[in-house]
Amino acid sequence: MSKRDYYEVLGVPRDADEKALKSAYRKLAMKYHPDQNPGNKEAEDSFKEVGEAYAVLSDADKRAAYDRFGHRAFESGMGGGGGGNPFGAGNPEDIFQDLFSQVFGAGGFGGGGRRRGGPQRGADLRYDLEITLAEAFSGKDETIHVPQAVPCKTCDGSGAAPGTEPETCDTCAGQGRVRSQQGFFTMERTCPHCGGKGKRIKKPCKDCGGAGQVREERKLQVKIPAGVESGMRIRLAGEGEAGTAGGGKGDLYIFVDVVEHDIFERDGPNLYCRAPVPMTTAALGGEIEIPTIDGGRARVVVPEGAQTGRKLRLRGKGMPSVRQSGQTGDLYVEMFVETPQNLTARQKEILREFCDCSHADCHPESEGFLGRIKRFWNGDHDDKHPN
Repeated sequence: MSKRDYYEVLGVPRDADEKALKSAYRKLAMKYHPDQNPGNKEAEDSFKEVGEAYAVLSDADKRAAYDRFGHRAFESGMGGGGGGNPFGAGNPEDIFQDLFSQVFGAGGFGGGGRRRGGPQRGADLRYDLEITLAEAFSGKDETIHVPQAVPCKTCDGSGAAPGTEPETCDTCAGQGRVRSQQGFFTMERTCPHCGGKGKRIKKPCKDCGGAGQVREERKLQVKIPAGVESGMRIRLAGEGEAGTAGGGKGDLYIFVDVVEHDIFERDGPNLYCRAPVPMTTAALGGEIEIPTIDGGRARVVVPEGAQTGRKLRLRGKGMPSVRQSGQTGDLYVEMFVETPQNLTARQKEILREFCDCSHADCHPESEGFLGRIKRFWNGDHDDKHPN
């Protein structure tokens, strides 16, 4: 199967500059990277194809040869060697590690640095923590247990059995990289024998299997600030995975989720609740008692003639603001008038007497609505069509 044109693979014109090449590669590499498409063979093949195209077109000499001879520039007929693969033998993923470090930085995909050979920073960890709204109001000190990789105590993180040490790799002389001639190009790739570490372990540690790390559960104390909201994260520097070859630790990110409350709804620092008001209290006025998030109680004055949907504001009874120190939100109480049920005969009689003696001013909303209905039935429509 013939190879596609490298410019076509990246979706750029033949006169594309370095910036355009890098931008196109960046988008496609992120789209097809194996970390983003686990188990997808087509995506893996596309990822390799994109990396191969960028590796050639981003190098001035290789690009000049490609523009002149096409894919033949890297075949054995143009200088001998590996027959069609401009990168030589080995793991194709090794080729793209250097490209990703150039385009995305040393971190690449998935946290801590992936550069081979030398110190590598440990991966960042994520911990999901659920708390109640009351706990978010007051803040709390939480104890969490986090499984993470730590240096093996048996071998002090070297990976070699006690009494032995990792030996310098004979293949790369400790450099972690090897070079090979491919036509008129000199290609460099990760050493296949030491995996880029520069050292080989002949007798691995029995406890960590030569990895230099073991997994264990650590207990950590976390301070949850008052006013924290769902989706916020707390960073604990240096509490992530241990690094390798002397690299620093990653960080631990705690993602907070505040569970829903059965009385209050939250919008930033403000709280909202719906409170039933007896019909008689709404008609005559009075007071109702509602809870507050701090565990206390507040009395709310219901004005005479209160209607469903009316909101009353209690200043400073909301949540503390985690963004503005010293600021506290408000509590909004939305009333809904409760119609009485299961009335006695006497209560029904009293209500009928009330209906008989009531007048239009008692029900202004109902009277207004009835007036609009009558005008509608009489053909006096208010909804005029625009010209």
